[in-house]
Amino acid sequence: MTAKLNVALMQIDLFWEDRQSNLQAIKEKVYSLPENIDLVILPEMFTTGFTMDPVKNSETMSGETITWMRTFAKERNIAITGSVVIKEISKNLKETHYFNRLLFAHPNGDIEHYDKKHTFTLAGEHEVYTAGKERVLINYKGWKICPLICYDLRFPVWARNTNDYDLLFYVASWPEPRISAWDALLKSRAIENMSYTIGVNRVGKDANNHNYVGNSACFDTLGNCISKDVSGKETSLIVTLDKEAQDLLRKKFNFLADRDGFRLSGINGIMI
Repeated sequence: MTAKLNVALMQIDLFWEDRQSNLQAIKEKVYSLPENIDLVILPEMFTTGFTMDPVKNSETMSGETITWMRTFAKERNIAITGSVVIKEISKNLKETHYFNRLLFAHPNGDIEHYDKKHTFTLAGEHEVYTAGKERVLINYKGWKICPLICYDLRFPVWARNTNDYDLLFYVASWPEPRISAWDALLKSRAIENMSYTIGVNRVGKDANNHNYVGNSACFDTLGNCISKDVSGKETSLIVTLDKEAQDLLRKKFNFLADRDGFRLSGINGIMI
């Protein structure tokens, strides 16, 4: 177990629907990071930008990005994560599904994934991508991590902490007109879940003329801002998370013990 986790929040611009250019640019940026980084977090759809053309931009779980992540994680001895467009064909070969899928590559090359639960209806994401059905928890260096994607941030029940995670993070393509909601919701998720909460948002303008200003940030267990960038430019925020300090605060205040119990419909009646 690692008591302290060094995390790099990669607030970057993206080449529109250009996988090779994005992977090369990210590789160069990661090589410029300090040697002691444990986890690199990239934005949503980091190989393409937030595209609604999965047929053109998707790849499989044995595709170029998976291979790149697995190789790079081993080479740098880090974990690296972010979401990409993934295609899956059903076992009967009759249905093709596209997912906005977060990939988490461990230093040993193992890959875990989470499919975005809340597809962004305002942009028609629900019409071309299949929504995920399961929340995923990742164990990395003794840290229990809950990874979520962009629009998931608006739905607090999906992020509900029942003492089952230590770090909550969101990867995003959250546009400038609604950036105040991004700021408020990130802080709220940290406070209500008594957890380190990270949001990594992209910058720049995409092919649909949507402007992104970043505001990537990290909040602590009590909602205090550890680090935030409001420059609207590419940057790498480096934060050090302290699990022992968080555990002490949780034990001292114990707010999570007073949470309400309820059942969430649509997930087989599981109590969360």
